[in-house]
Amino acid sequence: MRNFSSTELANNTGDVLAAAAQEPVNIQRHGKARYVLLSVEQFERLSMRADQRRTIHVDDLGADEADDLIAQLEHSIIHD
Repeated sequence: MRNFSSTELANNTGDVLAAAAQEPVNIQRHGKARYVLLSVEQFERLSMRADQRRTIHVDDLGADEADDLIAQLEHSIIHD
């Protein structure tokens, strides 16, 4: 995540927005992280992901669910 000061945001808005189009950017004020700027697409992806979370104890998973979980974890390890 790239870092920009609030002064850089004010003086170079286009550069900060261009960076935020690629990845979330951190906006710092007085040297401390204060805000994160991200694209609508990134925000929606995060929002959708949050809505899909649920908690299940591993003992409560069926065989198909356990296989699916393992496949998703393996995919994440390989591709992320």
